[in-house]
Amino acid sequence: MINYLDKLKNTDSGNFFLMAGPCAIEGEDIAMRIAEKIITITDKLQIPYIFKGSYRKANRSKGSSFTGIGDEKALRILERIGREFGVPTVTDIHESAEAAMAAAYVDVLQIPAFLCRQTDLLIAAAETGKVVNVKKGQFLSAGSMKFAVEKVKEAGNNKVILTDRGNTFGYQDLIVDYRGLPEMQSFGVPVVMDCTHSLQQPNQSSGVTGGKPELISTIAKAAIAVGADGLFIETHPDPANAKSDGANMLHLDLLEETLTKLIRIRQAIL
Repeated sequence: MINYLDKLKNTDSGNFFLMAGPCAIEGEDIAMRIAEKIITITDKLQIPYIFKGSYRKANRSKGSSFTGIGDEKALRILERIGREFGVPTVTDIHESAEAAMAAAYVDVLQIPAFLCRQTDLLIAAAETGKVVNVKKGQFLSAGSMKFAVEKVKEAGNNKVILTDRGNTFGYQDLIVDYRGLPEMQSFGVPVVMDCTHSLQQPNQSSGVTGGKPELISTIAKAAIAVGADGLFIETHPDPANAKSDGANMLHLDLLEETLTKLIRIRQAIL
C-alpha cells in the first residue's frame, strides 16, 4: 500500500481492504441498513472498509432500466453514510462535469470500466484531489492501465487505485487473468479485484445482464492468494429484487462467512 491509503491498512490484522455495498443507491433506509451490516462485519474482522454505492447508473442495456433516485438525493445518502458511520465512500462518475459535483459528497471517485480511457474524465476526477479508482476495461490488457495511472498523476493527483473486473470472453462472458494483478501493482498503486462484475454475463437477449454469483467466493479466494490489496464486492439483502445488477451480487447474509475464509487465506500467505 502507499501513503494515501495507509488509513485503509490494518497493521494489526494485515488484512486486505474492502469496497462493498449495493450496486445502486435505491433509497436511504436500505442503503443505511446495508452500510450498518457491513460495518458491523468489517469492524469485527478488522477489515478496512469503503462503502460503495452508485448515485446514478448511466450504463444500462435497456432504456427502461433503473438509473437512480435522483443525483443529489443519492449523493446526500452517501454523504450521510460517510458522516454517521465514519467510513470513506465511493461512487461512479460518467462525465467530466460530474467529478466536482460527486467530489463534494464522497471520498473516492470511481471511473467505470467502459470509460477508463476517457482522458477528460480521468483528468477531471484527478483535479478534485479525491482518490481515483479506475476500473480496468474488459477490452484492455493489464499493462495498458499504466496509461490511466499516468493521466491521473500527470494531472497532479497521486491517489490512484486500479480495479480489475475481468476480460471479455466471447460476447456473453468474462474471464479473469490473475497475472494482471501483480502487473498492475508494478505501477506503484494498490490493486483491487472486483469479484462481482467479473462474473457478469453481458449482452443477454433479455437486455438484462446475467451473472454467476455462486462463484464470487472462488474469484475472491484466488485474488487474495495472488496478493490483491483489496476486494470489491457488491452485496444486497435481496439480490433477486435489487434494482441493478442483482444477477451477480452477493447475498448480504453470506458476506461474513466469505470474508472470514478470505482472511485465513490472507494470513497463510503473509
